[in-house]
Amino acid sequence: MIPEAREVHLSRKDRKVLEACCRSPVTLQRDLKRARIVLLAADGRSTRSIAKEVGVQPRIVSLWRHRYADHGLEGLQDKPRPGKQPIYTKTTDKRILKLLDKPPPQGFARWTGPLLAEALGDVDVQYVWRFLRSHKIDLVARKSWCESNDPNFTAKAADVVGLYVAPPAKAIVPCVDEKPSIQALERAQGYLKLPNGRALTGQSHDYKRHGTTTLFAALEVATGKIIATHSKRRRRVEFLDFMKAHPNVQFHFTPTSASWLNQVEVWFSILQGQSLSGTSFTSLKQLQEHIDAYVNAYNDRAEPFVWTKKKVRQRRFKGRRITQL
Repeated sequence: MIPEAREVHLSRKDRKVLEACCRSPVTLQRDLKRARIVLLAADGRSTRSIAKEVGVQPRIVSLWRHRYADHGLEGLQDKPRPGKQPIYTKTTDKRILKLLDKPPPQGFARWTGPLLAEALGDVDVQYVWRFLRSHKIDLVARKSWCESNDPNFTAKAADVVGLYVAPPAKAIVPCVDEKPSIQALERAQGYLKLPNGRALTGQSHDYKRHGTTTLFAALEVATGKIIATHSKRRRRVEFLDFMKAHPNVQFHFTPTSASWLNQVEVWFSILQGQSLSGTSFTSLKQLQEHIDAYVNAYNDRAEPFVWTKKKVRQRRFKGRRITQL
């Protein structure tokens, strides 16, 4: 049953607004229909005739006649609708963060999304993943660092860093270290064709050993160039032979358990990633020639490393904390 039609009286200002709404090409269809209903009602048209002309049910016409009569133009806007109450709240987020501060279940190395959801008991794993992504928490990626217990750490570290950023005048500053026991492994290699058409490089799990070599390397801080030589052994004799120490050479030692301060260690990582990983060698000589070729190619484009320092936030480990310089 259609309610009794309400009389609609339009002010001049409201009429201009509604007529402009009807003329505008960007007006939403729902707003256009409401404006036409009110304009036609103000002209004295009946509810049924308006419904037929606008193309809506009579009850819709009655609704907007009443809404405008009671509230004016504001009545033609949609009323705010109460949204669905969220299942998870900030309290849930705090529970997840609190759980991440605790050790994972016995036998597991780290927390995973399913483990967190299981431990929480009432939180869906998909929400756990969304929360972790929104807070940029990666449960898989790992960064490592070394913690030194050298009582002279601060003095030694400052000495080494000082050589990087402000070397003595007319001095050559090389960083020296060794990469021991690089294996000459022979593996079957080739390409793997997947069912989806994608091709990947691959290698066999089986391998044959052809010996090892120890690489002594020195990185010149000012240029980034590398001087390297191979040795069968890693004794004091081989090291001094590599250094060919001049009487004016002065050694500066990194702190205990702080080889990460030695820039040549960065180069060893580059060597491993760009030259050694995924390769195959049929002899020790081939391995050594391969490394020498990489050193020559690297030196052609070598640049000095830029010294940077990042903040490290860690949990307590054996009652000690990292000493910040």
